[in-house]
Amino acid sequence: MTCALDMHHRKTIRLKGYDYSQAGAYFVTICTKDRECLLGNVTGSEMHLNEAGGIVRSVWNGLPDRFPGICLDEFIVMPNHMHGIIVIIDVGAGLALPVDAKITVGAGLALHDPMSTVGHKQQGVHKQQGAASSAPTTLGDVVRAFKSIAAINVNRLLNLSGRPVWQRNYYEHIVRNEAELDKIRKYIADNPFNWGTDENYNE
Repeated sequence: MTCALDMHHRKTIRLKGYDYSQAGAYFVTICTKDRECLLGNVTGSEMHLNEAGGIVRSVWNGLPDRFPGICLDEFIVMPNHMHGIIVIIDVGAGLALPVDAKITVGAGLALHDPMSTVGHKQQGVHKQQGAASSAPTTLGDVVRAFKSIAAINVNRLLNLSGRPVWQRNYYEHIVRNEAELDKIRKYIADNPFNWGTDENYNE
């Protein structure tokens, strides 16, 4: 099945029995609630992030600090969704909790990190601040952390509390080879140019 076909149908394709903590590259798409354009706008085939979009980009860029066993490949934040490639490179690396509950991202902006509280529990594993989980990192762990941290900080920016920022689920696709990886990278890079015909397009 081609990447373009997967993206068109936007169906979750989690494979039964597949270990999502194993090393590999994963293409993910995360949409805002009701595909509301919260994160900026596209003009002249270029994406222009607003402040909320900048927060989302900063949280995404900070994921490797939280999850040392991953790295980020091509990604883009669009007005009402984002695409990104997450590469799990170390299946034994757990969640590294930061010492401080705020992450400075420049221009005086500090992001609140809801995962940094002492004694935080996730998936039945008790985590003390500064400690790493004994369980391997999964793709779901990474996406859940991203959505949670980004949502809290976007709501703080907009003076809202508890408002859903993201749709509950997300699209994922296992990148199977280099040719497919290059195709997905190009799709991501071309997203602003193709915004007018994108299935997520919403004025």
